[in-house]
Amino acid sequence: MGVMNELIDAQAVKTLAGILTAVAPDVTWERTAAAASLLGDLNLRARTDLVAGALVDDIRNSPGRAYPTAAASFRAALPVPEFTGWTLWPVSEAAATLCLESGSSQDFDDALALLTELTPRLTGEFAIRPLIARDPDRALAAVLDWTSHPDEHVRRLASEGTRPYLPWAVRVPALVQRPEATVPILDALYRDPSEYVRRSVANHLNDVARHAPDLVVATARKWLGAADNNTGQVVRHGLRTLVKKGHAGALEVLGFTPASVVVTGPRLDRDVLTIPGELTFSFEISNTGARDVRLALDYVVHYQKANGTQSAKVFKISTLTLAPGESRSLSKRHAFRQMTTRVHHPGLHALELQVNGALHGRTEFRLEAG
Repeated sequence: MGVMNELIDAQAVKTLAGILTAVAPDVTWERTAAAASLLGDLNLRARTDLVAGALVDDIRNSPGRAYPTAAASFRAALPVPEFTGWTLWPVSEAAATLCLESGSSQDFDDALALLTELTPRLTGEFAIRPLIARDPDRALAAVLDWTSHPDEHVRRLASEGTRPYLPWAVRVPALVQRPEATVPILDALYRDPSEYVRRSVANHLNDVARHAPDLVVATARKWLGAADNNTGQVVRHGLRTLVKKGHAGALEVLGFTPASVVVTGPRLDRDVLTIPGELTFSFEISNTGARDVRLALDYVVHYQKANGTQSAKVFKISTLTLAPGESRSLSKRHAFRQMTTRVHHPGLHALELQVNGALHGRTEFRLEAG
């Protein structure tokens, strides 16, 4: 995260303060300018909060109502080419904060409009979250209108900003408690001409699958009934977590139905593996049925946890189609290396195969520290 932190560095904050001083001289931007020397070792989120807080303080201490002053100042900066990049994250956060402090419905609507103006410079997906939390119905009605906006960044904001589990963002309970509320937004965007937007739609659908899998499957089935050339890819990506979990409905939508197969293996190339290292496994699969079968092949690693229990993670192998009586031999390698996202603990682990959601051949091995 060190490099990420520098996305908002001292020079970027100084540039922001200079721009605002030039376009909105009625506000004294001294706290914003001073924030440039206070970043220290703060992470990106903390730097955002620091600069947003400074912007809010400067605007509160200026003449007039705070939110309209903020909106006018930020809009005045839009023609400046340097008014772009990650320093717009605290700008959008400051606008949302002052809007919610205002309590005015007019300011609320204007703040949503302001985000559509800022988001082409840097996404407003984080700043919109507290607005949705304050008034979900009002916010989502406006967001639905954005799905026909000519700018792809605004259309993506409609999908990305309303994701239930958007990374780095605050949770909005209404988006989890009412999963059907964002389906009209996704319905309007799943055939969007922009891959940038469609990718967000797929990630949004995958988010919803965590708490409303049946709704997600029904939505995917509906989309495939009115598909374009890109819909299959959107659906596959949106159902990826359900497929890994072996959800029968998701597998069926993608054409992976229960199959008559015989799986032999997995065979491991070793019983004991030292970190760092790679484990190679192989297996055979045969279609014993009377029809062609389409197969989603995955494997599950049961990792040893620090407390002695195990935690399973699913990894993709491939998809294939087998004719009646056909067999196929496959092999795969899996690396065990310490990472910031996964700490490997010595002890007993296991590996098993997953074919169209059904598990086969759990085999144990031991992981040792190097």
